[in-house]
Amino acid sequence: MIDAHVALMMLGIFIILVFLGFPVAFTLMALGIGFGYYAYFDAGRMWRAFNRLAEDSETLTSVITWFEGAFNNRIFDLFINQTYTVMSNEVLTAVPLFLFMGYIVERANIVNRLFSTLNIAARNIPGSLGVAALITCALFATATGIVGAVVTLMGMLALPAMLKARYDKSFASGIICAGGTLGILIPPSIMLIVYAAASGVSIVRLYAGALLPGLTLVGLYLLYVMGRAMLQPKAAPRPTSDEIPEVPLPKVLWMLATSFFPLAFLILAVLGSILFGLATPTEAASIGALGGMLLAAAYRALTFDRLRESVYLTVRTSAMVCWLFVGSYTFSSVFSYLGGEHVIAEFVGGLDLTPLQFLLLAQLIIFLLGWPLEWSEIIIIFVPIFLPLLPLFDIDPLFFGILVALNLQTSFLTPPMAMSAYYLKGVAPSGILLTDIFKGIMPFLFMVIVSMVLMYAFPQIVFHLPDLFYGAR
Repeated sequence: MIDAHVALMMLGIFIILVFLGFPVAFTLMALGIGFGYYAYFDAGRMWRAFNRLAEDSETLTSVITWFEGAFNNRIFDLFINQTYTVMSNEVLTAVPLFLFMGYIVERANIVNRLFSTLNIAARNIPGSLGVAALITCALFATATGIVGAVVTLMGMLALPAMLKARYDKSFASGIICAGGTLGILIPPSIMLIVYAAASGVSIVRLYAGALLPGLTLVGLYLLYVMGRAMLQPKAAPRPTSDEIPEVPLPKVLWMLATSFFPLAFLILAVLGSILFGLATPTEAASIGALGGMLLAAAYRALTFDRLRESVYLTVRTSAMVCWLFVGSYTFSSVFSYLGGEHVIAEFVGGLDLTPLQFLLLAQLIIFLLGWPLEWSEIIIIFVPIFLPLLPLFDIDPLFFGILVALNLQTSFLTPPMAMSAYYLKGVAPSGILLTDIFKGIMPFLFMVIVSMVLMYAFPQIVFHLPDLFYGAR
């Protein structure tokens, strides 16, 4: 068995262990160190220590010398260096700050007020409750970037309101599930920060490139909601004056000024400072974290318990991301050293694919991986396998990253492993079946596919803003 075969066996064992339910980060580290011990085995380094065993008569000294020889392998040097590299990565510094902003905003009781205001402001639009729920989801998902939190909170807040307004239960469920996943794509997205760290692409260009595709997807969602409300009024009845009373325009503007605009301004301040070069992503994330605390304080929701819980959740999630990177970097370094990447590149090159065929194949694989794995695991572990292949097909890693971000929307929306559906089912009223949620998700899944087709057909949707702000590639 040659080294390349060992590398493929290493990858196969990892996939099997993940499907068996082993923790991904520790599985990566264990396999990286285990196979790395074989890959970097150097008998000379070890026996230099072992040869001293004969000179030592004391048992304790002999044991120490034996361990010194056994662990005198470069894989341990590699593991320590990779850990230091991850922990000192300036791009990843923004992750805990954005997470903290999201968690503190989530606990600031902003969403209830925001949804009520948008519900009143949009009362004359077809499918007004659905439109208000979708915009609230999009704004809240953008601020937090945490799919489960958005879907769960909106499921408790907006779903009962839509059901009370006689909305079709599948339609209402689909709106919340689809809207809750938008934070993966729309900046300031944590997923894009992780992709930037894994791929070396500028996070600033990624944010600029993701803006138009994200707005395109939101636009398609809104068109579907309003279009279905007009074509099928029974699915989204117009609200009566008893359900949503008429409110004078000055009062509506005041409600928007105290609920919608503060959160929107916080997001735009963070995103704008990054896009226009006024702050690095880490500095902008710091502004966002401070702004989130001030916003919570303004709404009188900044208590010590909420602050402590937000810090705890931030530390836990950040640690998970960092150790995933450590494991992935160690695993991929050993995999590459054994020749695994070369074998995959030769295999894909031998298929004689066109760039479009390669993109479709890569997106299909990522789509399937989205069923058993979280987006963080896909970005950190499997996307780097595709990155060395992109130059073979003259594909820009920026374009590939935005496609992956769009594709990961489908992983949360595709039955039978649609995680958004399970998040919603956990808080939905007893009359909502999982099949109802799956049925409501499918049209929105179609919209995601349409947006991906638009990106394939018109790549300038991705490249226009990065080229406009920062110059051509």
